[in-house]
Order: sequence, then C-alpha cells, then structure tokens
Amino acid sequence: MAETQLLLQMLALLLVIGGAAGVLAGLLGVGGGIVLVPAFFYAFQTLGFGGPQLMQICVATSLATIIVTSTRSVLSHNRKGAVDWDILRAWAIGIMIGAVIGMLVVAQLRTVVLQVIFGTLALIVGLYLGFGRSDWRLRERMPTGPARAILSPLVGFLSVLIGIGGGSLGVPLMTLHNVPIHRAVATAAGIGVLIAVPSVAGFLLAPIDPAYRPPFTLGSVNLVAFAVVISMTLMTTPLGARLAHAMDPTPLRRVFAVFLVLVALNMLRQALGW
Repeated sequence: MAETQLLLQMLALLLVIGGAAGVLAGLLGVGGGIVLVPAFFYAFQTLGFGGPQLMQICVATSLATIIVTSTRSVLSHNRKGAVDWDILRAWAIGIMIGAVIGMLVVAQLRTVVLQVIFGTLALIVGLYLGFGRSDWRLRERMPTGPARAILSPLVGFLSVLIGIGGGSLGVPLMTLHNVPIHRAVATAAGIGVLIAVPSVAGFLLAPIDPAYRPPFTLGSVNLVAFAVVISMTLMTTPLGARLAHAMDPTPLRRVFAVFLVLVALNMLRQALGW
C-alpha cells in the first residue's frame, strides 16, 4: 500500500514536471534538460530519496528523455530543411566521445559534486539567456581543425555532466559563430541526439545502490520519470510553440533566466550546506 501511494505521488509530481518542461521548451526554445534535472532532483528529494547517487539518476533520466524529444525535433526541423547536416557530420565524433567521457565521469561523482557542477553551469546559461544578444559574434564561421577538435568533445562532456541536450550549449556556440538562430536551434536538436544516445547506453549499465534507488530504475535511468515526462512533453511542447507565435517570448525569456539563476544558486547553496 505504501509503495502504491509512493508511486502515485511520483506520477503526480512527474506529470507537472513534464508538462511544464514541454511548455517551456516550445515557448522559449530552451532544452528540457536544464529544467528537468533540478525538477527531478527536488521531486525525488520530496519523495524521500537522497543519497550520493541522486544527481546521477536525475542526469541519466534527463538524457534518456532527450533521445526521444531531440529525435522528434530534428526530424521535424529536417522536413523544413533547417538542419545543417554538414555541422553535425563534422562535429559528431568529437561530441560523442565527449559524451561517453562525461558519462564515465558522472558515474564516479557523488551528488554534492554534481550539484556544484550543475549549479555553476546553469548559472552561466541563465546569465547568457538574460543578458546575451543575438548579434554577438566570435567568428564568422564554425571552428575547424584544432579548435573543433577541442570544442566538440567539450560540448558533449559538459552537456552530460549536467544532463542537457544540444540547446543550452549548442545554440549559443553556433549563433556566436554566425549560424542563423533558426538553423542553430534545428541543428542543436541533432546535437542532443549525439549527446544522449551514447551516454544513456552507458547509464543503463551504471548501478545505483538499492537503498537509495527510486522504484522502476534501470541502471541510473528511472523508467517512470522517463515515460511520464516523455508523454507530457510530447503533448505540451506544441502548446508552448503556439504560445511563442502568439506573443513576444523575449520578456518571458528574461523571466526564465531569472528563474534559472535562482535554481542554480539554490543548488549551489544546498551543495555547500548553507
């Protein structure tokens, strides 16, 4: 009876999380992982799950959802001819290598360390969302040669460390190198698949201590969270996209940036024991 009640509580929380993540993704064009990881963390904490591997579960489960959402997104963008396959082909191997290294590192790190990493990187993303400008440029084209050899695995590595796909890091990287925003968003969906597939394959084999493992967790991936969030985001992301066309999303983007900064600071506060 207690286990059934726990499962119902999990379902209720995850329905809200999945619905909100889908609307935000469609409305603001942000990757779901930057929302899902802290949401999973606080949800599982509320339900009484903690331990040194909780953030590992949150990161792995977030990446599992990204396989589905990013695949659906890249196929949709490709039908409109918006995906830059030349960028994906050139960056794929480095991104996937970085993703695998990131998975191996996350499997060894404990919750407190991953909280600090997530809080720091999410703070940077939040500040970029809040203050970044669409006309900022570093170069007029995407890096090649040694620069690409360094940046491509770094994108995969950092993304897996905080459980995100291609949007939060890939879109700024491309727009700063003169890729048009709509093309960057479409191509970033493909980057999300490159990041998520190899890392989740590894996370499915990474064991979690049974004393701290939420119900229906395979390796480090919680199957209940995965199924519920995927179902909700598939329903609510189109709603967010329609809202984006009906209103100016810029003020909402600023509000989300403030929200993300506060989430990041709270994650850091908890990790540091303040």
